[in-house]
Amino acid sequence: MELFKYETHAHTSEVSICSKISAVELVQFYKQEGFRGLCITDHFLNGNTSVPKDLAWDKRIELFCKGYELAYKEGKRIGIDVFFGWEYTYKGTDLLTYGLDKKWLLRNPELLELSINQYCDLVHRDDGFIVHAHPFREADYIDMIRLLPRKVDAVEVINASRTDFENDCGEKYANMYKLLRFAGTDNHRGLVDRISGIQLNRPLENLSEMINAIRNNEVEIFTDIMFR
Repeated sequence: MELFKYETHAHTSEVSICSKISAVELVQFYKQEGFRGLCITDHFLNGNTSVPKDLAWDKRIELFCKGYELAYKEGKRIGIDVFFGWEYTYKGTDLLTYGLDKKWLLRNPELLELSINQYCDLVHRDDGFIVHAHPFREADYIDMIRLLPRKVDAVEVINASRTDFENDCGEKYANMYKLLRFAGTDNHRGLVDRISGIQLNRPLENLSEMINAIRNNEVEIFTDIMFR
């Protein structure tokens, strides 16, 4: 049976400072690896972004969406689906956000002023979907590990860029609170040691279908070791 693979967590160098791969190259990489689609989840304006802080909100959103828009155009050209999302950051706690669009961002210029709980409530009010990314990541700049079991829809229990220990903790977190399980590569450079995502036995028409498939437990999470 054919399985259709999707990357859920990837960053472009046009928008995410920490990324080393352009939007076009990223899409070409996943096409080469046989994926049916990918989500562009660049760091939002409160994260590791290249978007200047001194611009008007609409200008900032235009620049923020550049990575996705370039990726989408290339995906149309070579035949791979590209979906839109972002990684919202609150003091080192990262929330992958799906199901909302550029127009929604433009309508909500107060996003950076919200508490993390207020942000989650606003996203859910408008039917967005929130995944707690690498919830047990440790780093010098992260002052604490925040868990939000009543505010998120799913937990990234496999992040191919994090340690097995951190991922195991994420798995326990999801199981303890009966949250949906999620996986992604957190890709910042294309070819990596291992690659993760979701797969299912049918192609997805759009991001809404992906969210519904996750909610209905129609997807499997996977990790592949990359050999070159």
